[in-house]
Amino acid sequence: MAKIAVLGSGAGSNFQALVGVLGDEIALVISDQPDAGILEKAEAFGIPTVLEQGGADLSARILSHLDGFDLICLAGFMRLVKEPLLGAFPDRILNVHPSLLPKYPGKAAWEQALVDGAEKTGCTVHFVDAGVDTGEVILQAEVPVLSGDNAGILHERIQQAEHRIYPEAVRLVLERLKHVE
Repeated sequence: MAKIAVLGSGAGSNFQALVGVLGDEIALVISDQPDAGILEKAEAFGIPTVLEQGGADLSARILSHLDGFDLICLAGFMRLVKEPLLGAFPDRILNVHPSLLPKYPGKAAWEQALVDGAEKTGCTVHFVDAGVDTGEVILQAEVPVLSGDNAGILHERIQQAEHRIYPEAVRLVLERLKHVE
């Protein structure tokens, strides 16, 4: 059985989708926000939590909790992952982003799509590298931009697609890791 850590800063809806499929494989949740909903959700599932707030050595402090882990999943983690964490988990840190990368990297991608007049957007699960939303794509799902959409409605539909493809992408990566070992 894989040992997965989830890093999150917000409400934890993608975390909840991951737990629904991966269950006991999620062994730890780390957040940088003391009032993040992901912490409450993790505790409700009986999953240990750690709070590691900002600072130059944040990646090193996070890494200190991850001995023996196979995979890291970012779920609304609003910080850049840096060394030494990146080097310790090459091709084993995943992120879900609310656009069809490489379009609309960074924050509020659904708002970028609306401002751009896009006919479609979606979500992407990708490996994390040193760039901002630049890692290799694992899975994507398209979401149409409808005429009555506002930022909230579009974001909600994108999140529904994220909840569907993120667990699937994690399974694909875990299968890939099994074949490498």
